[in-house]
Amino acid sequence: MDNGRGKDGSPDDDGDIGCCGYILMALSVFTLIIFFPFSLCCAIKIVQEYERAVIFRLGRVVSGGAKGPGLFFLLPFIDAFKSVDIRTATFDVPPQEVLTKDSVTVSVDAVIYIRIFDATMSIINVEDANRSTKLLAATTLRTVLGMKNMSEILSQREEISEGMQQMLDQATDPWGVKVERVEIKDVRLPVQLQRAMAAEAEASREARAKVVAAEGEKNASRALKEAADVLAESPAAIQLRYLQTLNSIAAERNSTIIFPLPIDLLSGMLKK
Repeated sequence: MDNGRGKDGSPDDDGDIGCCGYILMALSVFTLIIFFPFSLCCAIKIVQEYERAVIFRLGRVVSGGAKGPGLFFLLPFIDAFKSVDIRTATFDVPPQEVLTKDSVTVSVDAVIYIRIFDATMSIINVEDANRSTKLLAATTLRTVLGMKNMSEILSQREEISEGMQQMLDQATDPWGVKVERVEIKDVRLPVQLQRAMAAEAEASREARAKVVAAEGEKNASRALKEAADVLAESPAAIQLRYLQTLNSIAAERNSTIIFPLPIDLLSGMLKK
């Protein structure tokens, strides 16, 4: 059965309104002429720069696409029109409770930006393009996140948003809707899981701190061993080190000075 539209939902140019339709058109034009110029109030319509008008004549879409912006002409009694806003619209996707691939329940909400690029398709192919797109975005969000692990959801928001945008854009193309952008606003985790992740992160930081401290102790021990080997090669170097220690103590203005007595000197005195 021919419905007067092509495969893509656009009206056929060769649609015939029938004999009764032509008679009604003639009566409409006759009425327009008789009541001129008062009939212009019903015949002339205006749409804004950001709107387009889809005209229906005897229930069929008028060929030539949507009209506007500015003035357009209607035949009284047989023409009707619907205006479509083609500006970019923003919709909040309600928070969705999603079970991830690793069996973690998270609550995710998002925002989508859509724009109607074909006013005729958005009227004749879907009842409410904006509402249908919003509902489709909610189901798509649950489907996409259900195939991801919790770590992927937290770290790959941009990739998930781009994948959702492509899926939605492909699904809404027959509706004349262009999905320009999808953004995931917030990912909320259960309180118990947040505490577990915080404890895990704290334990990981403490483990790294202990490793760093152990590496420092090992490097310091090696440096001390090398210094001891150098001092052992020359007894005079040990004496100079003693004098440097005394100089450091004296610089601090201490009343008590501890003088380190060389062990070699004591051993010589004991032998005598």
